Amino acid sequence: VFPDVVTHNVMIDARFRAGDVEAAMAVVDSMVSQGIKPGILTYNAVLKGLCRNGKWDKAREVFRAMNECGVAPDVRSFNMLIGGFCRVKEPDEAMKFYKEMRRRGVTPDIVSFSCLIGLFARRGKMDRTAAYLREMREFGLMPDGVIYTMVIGGYCRAGSMLEALRVRDEMVGRGCLPDVVTYNTLLNGLCKERRLSDAEELLTEMRERGVPPDLCTFTTLIHGYCREGNIEKALQLFETMLHERLTPDIVTYNTLIDGMCRQGDLGKANELWDDMHSREIFPNHITYSILIDSHCEKGQVDDAFGFLDEMINKGIVPNIMTYNSIIKGYCRSGNVLKGQQFLQKMRDAKVLPDLITYNTLIHGYVKEEKMHETFNLLNMMENEKVQPDTVTYNMIINGFSVHGNMQEADWVYKKMGARGIEPDRYTYMSMINGHVAAGNSKESFQLHDEMLQKGFAPDDKF
Repeated sequence: VFPDVVTHNVMIDARFRAGDVEAAMAVVDSMVSQGIKPGILTYNAVLKGLCRNGKWDKAREVFRAMNECGVAPDVRSFNMLIGGFCRVKEPDEAMKFYKEMRRRGVTPDIVSFSCLIGLFARRGKMDRTAAYLREMREFGLMPDGVIYTMVIGGYCRAGSMLEALRVRDEMVGRGCLPDVVTYNTLLNGLCKERRLSDAEELLTEMRERGVPPDLCTFTTLIHGYCREGNIEKALQLFETMLHERLTPDIVTYNTLIDGMCRQGDLGKANELWDDMHSREIFPNHITYSILIDSHCEKGQVDDAFGFLDEMINKGIVPNIMTYNSIIKGYCRSGNVLKGQQFLQKMRDAKVLPDLITYNTLIHGYVKEEKMHETFNLLNMMENEKVQPDTVTYNMIINGFSVHGNMQEADWVYKKMGARGIEPDRYTYMSMINGHVAAGNSKESFQLHDEMLQKGFAPDDKF
């Protein structure tokens, strides 16, 4: 390798690292103009830089060019392309280059398989993952801890904990000891399946093997217990974590605050809020959204508004879910008009109302028996290109039907059909019961027949 080539390769790599793709390619052009033929090292440096900078079309072009120039790609060339396309979740492209690699007789290495196994395991495609694992072994390559952990994670995502634990046993049997990432992956899978006693046993095993639990370990278990409503156990784990000198982060606090709020214990949630601030851990949009939603659920809209104002003042942008929580709070407390007025605040903040926003308001007006306001909301939805769903129409139809306003209910039912939205059993029963109560036997029997044709069973009362 001549110094000139080495110098150019260093320059190419430096420019790619700086994100200056054009300058890097200009160095390649300069090499060629000086009569210096790029070799495999240069092409690999270029492929690496292009993949790192997301220039996929250019990477394909360079791959073709190196072949045309008689420079045969090696395993590193293919790995950079396979790995790059795996990172951007393009399995077809990654597999295409893997097949090309095999066709050319280039032997894949552990990096090649690690990329492909990781890609398919992350997507929960475990048949494909297992196939690459088998192929890897056929080449005499043994999975390492990273690959085993990726496979375990894939089975956990696919809901196959039996397979995940089998792979863990195989891993240990081959003398490859699980690390904290492996254990955290398994703990997360067990907690998702609500197997908390098994998760506790795994935590014990982890300690016995000399693998100290980390923040992720505790947060995963805390989330599992909060999800089960066992706040006492979640708090015990939190105290153990602090005793082991692990500092909680915003995810830990959000998990606990959410658990408290789900139990309706806003007092304890507020204590955690204070504790979080005392540790100089500051709330994010998730923290605020949890507290806003919980206070609204309790009808404490003013408190929720306080959190919203604080959130905005801190430069944290509320999302549609946050605004929907406030509107739901107003509707729950019997103040739908204020909820509708809040729509303008949303629009001012460049957040457009969605189906949940409108369904919440419609439900509120139906409860307050202000049925004609629901027509205004339907018109607003139409103007804003928000498509109503079956729930939207069912609320309005039922609202009119229970008060005997069958002319309006029929109009909404026809509007629903014109929009191409299929009625469900609830739609039919609301209409039938309304017409029966109004003495419209002909209409009720027609709807009954239509309902049966659609495969819906009527109430026993009919």
